[in-house]
Amino acid sequence: MLCGRWRSCRRRPEEPPVPAQVATPVALASPDGGSKRPGLRALKKMGLTEDEDVRAMLRGSRLCKIRSRTWHKERLYRLQEDGLSVWFQRRIPRAPSQHIFFVQHIEAVREGHQSEGLRRFGGAFPPARCLTIAFKGRRKNLDLAAATAEEAQRWVRGLAKLRARLDAMSQRERLDHYLHRADSDQDSKMSFKEIKSLLRMVNVDMNDMYAYRLFKECDHSNNERLEGAEIEEFLRRLLKRPELEDIFHQYSGEDRVLSTLELLEFLKDQGEDTATLAHAQKLIHTYELNETAKQHELMTLDGFMMYLLSPEGAAVDPAHTCVFQDMDQPLSHYFISSSHNTYLTDSQIGGLSSTEAYVRAFAQGCRCVELDCWEGPGGEPIIYHGHTLTSKILFRDVVQTVRDHAFTLSPYPVILSLENHCGLEQQAVMAHHLRTILGDALVTEVLDTQNPEELPSPEQLKGRVLVKGKKLSAARGEDGRILSDQEEEEEEEEEEAEAAEQRRRAKQISPELSALAVYCCATRLQTLRPNPVPPQPCQVSSLSERKAKKLIREAGNSFVRHNARHLTRVYPLGLRMNSANYSPQEMWNSGCQLVALNFQTPGYEMDLNAGRFLVNGRCGYILKPAPLRQPDTTFDPECPGPPRTTLTIQVLTAQQLPKLNTEKPNSIVDPLVRVEIHGVPADCARKETNYVLNNGFNPRWGQTLQFQLRAPELVLVRFVVEDYDTTSPNDFVGQFTLPLSSLKQGYRHIHLLAKDGASLSPATLFVHIHVQRF
Repeated sequence: MLCGRWRSCRRRPEEPPVPAQVATPVALASPDGGSKRPGLRALKKMGLTEDEDVRAMLRGSRLCKIRSRTWHKERLYRLQEDGLSVWFQRRIPRAPSQHIFFVQHIEAVREGHQSEGLRRFGGAFPPARCLTIAFKGRRKNLDLAAATAEEAQRWVRGLAKLRARLDAMSQRERLDHYLHRADSDQDSKMSFKEIKSLLRMVNVDMNDMYAYRLFKECDHSNNERLEGAEIEEFLRRLLKRPELEDIFHQYSGEDRVLSTLELLEFLKDQGEDTATLAHAQKLIHTYELNETAKQHELMTLDGFMMYLLSPEGAAVDPAHTCVFQDMDQPLSHYFISSSHNTYLTDSQIGGLSSTEAYVRAFAQGCRCVELDCWEGPGGEPIIYHGHTLTSKILFRDVVQTVRDHAFTLSPYPVILSLENHCGLEQQAVMAHHLRTILGDALVTEVLDTQNPEELPSPEQLKGRVLVKGKKLSAARGEDGRILSDQEEEEEEEEEEAEAAEQRRRAKQISPELSALAVYCCATRLQTLRPNPVPPQPCQVSSLSERKAKKLIREAGNSFVRHNARHLTRVYPLGLRMNSANYSPQEMWNSGCQLVALNFQTPGYEMDLNAGRFLVNGRCGYILKPAPLRQPDTTFDPECPGPPRTTLTIQVLTAQQLPKLNTEKPNSIVDPLVRVEIHGVPADCARKETNYVLNNGFNPRWGQTLQFQLRAPELVLVRFVVEDYDTTSPNDFVGQFTLPLSSLKQGYRHIHLLAKDGASLSPATLFVHIHVQRF
């Protein structure tokens, strides 16, 4: 039963008081028959109460937190009964305090010395006893050492199970979690005051009279308390989805169940033209909850809702979630996920440089990372943002990070974009580190099967690392010396000090480093006019956003033709001191492949980047539309031609939107939905619904937004939910961005993401989508 048996929890005498919103962490019953502790319903729902790893986490562990060579502090870490959070204790004389982190905020759990902190400061602890918890957003890693290797493994395995189960939790299960929290005296009964608290937790400000009427309708015992079946009834009413019921009844008829034929009819109307009876049967067996209905190959309303909330019922085409595109075309035919100043975790003036930034970029599917290389002490090159207060990291540590993490998410090639400020000796050291650390993964010569007229394909370069840098024979200055890569990179920055320019010009390129620039030879883009001797396909140009925009305006089609054969990297202006980003869309419109963004800076620009590379298995490579791959194309993003597609989106409802101000219990969102179209300039548009007052739990709109599109193959659709405010800018609630080409038609749920890209599950939008091509 949903309510379960809740009993009040008593705190151990030695533990400090726990905040009201956090359940006290307590231990499970020991296998030898100790009494069970209360409040384990959430874990029971997860099916994890008997898991040995989770049981050990509930009992708690003394783990050593590592911050530096000398800062090693033992902490008590313990999983809370909700299965969603970890409590840890720190004792300071006369000021004990507690802390908590949530499982949903964990990005990765790594074993051994697989973090910058443990590589530098964890030498006193064997790798088998160490683990790193990496968080989403800008929160620092948690580097830990356990007393034994087995204990470390229990936390690694246990957190993995909890994260997987959390991702699979339904709206009902999450609501059950809030229900447990709202039951303040843990007596398994809900007073009206506790029901109101529950409603605020789930972001709905229900009118007191309506809420009390609903409460009394469920209070069959008439004792001003809901319990057992009464709570079940209240939650069923709260979770009621009239819009889904209406759709279901349209197809199910009077018997209120869907047969396979009726479900197939619904799928066909959804635009699932290839759906078959066998597929309808599979959906019933996958999502139907009622065993009797399943045996008779029938789908009830509950099963129908489960299907529509599943990945198969989501807006993203499931077929596009794995690698589905042709990966055998030249590199220049792909958009390639690219990072600028990859080493930075914050601003480019005084931010922290860290190898962790590379790990996070790779975890987001990035395939082109930047290394700003400078002379370092002891003959070792360093990486940082030159002439600023950013911290410094060793070049060799970054290369080791590339070796260890570059191919964890995607098998396709990684490009190291070198901005070289080093002298000849340390350039030779750089080349040595690249060769010895990367080994056979490093591309050091042209592939045997390579067509010299075009670049190799991602498939041919699987698991390989390419170096983008200057080539000895490629460019010489007026005085005959070899120019550094930095001269081209900073061309648009217009350095004030002439002496700095002269120093850069005086730098040379070492033969050892030059030899590693095989397919990505950095070359200044002199002109887009036809050349009697066509440039080699391995020549790569780096342009500031300002110069790229100028080329798009003045030579749109010529720029597109150039990018059909050659790689072009675009980077943000140096004037963006806070590491802000530019919109990548206009660069993609012209076929630029390496559109480099500051991955550490959230915003709509990174939302677009995540949306662009969401599909094709998140492998970091997206095949460009055909008009951007043809060397004789007539496509010009500034003049795309007449409309060819109509996109119609009916915004119906939203479900369980997150509270923005958790410190104010009475703060409820007034949500509105905006749909943005990002594409060629003529297609860019945004339209929004009205706002719904005081309802973040189940707001309804029923409004239709329509867009005319001229270049649909380049379009990204961004769904944004905001909290309306009459006196100040609206607050961001959540968003989801995806390519129009991967947007499924019909009734779909949009699963919203936070600013940092983390899931806001179970927050969803429910929409109807229709795409008409002509």
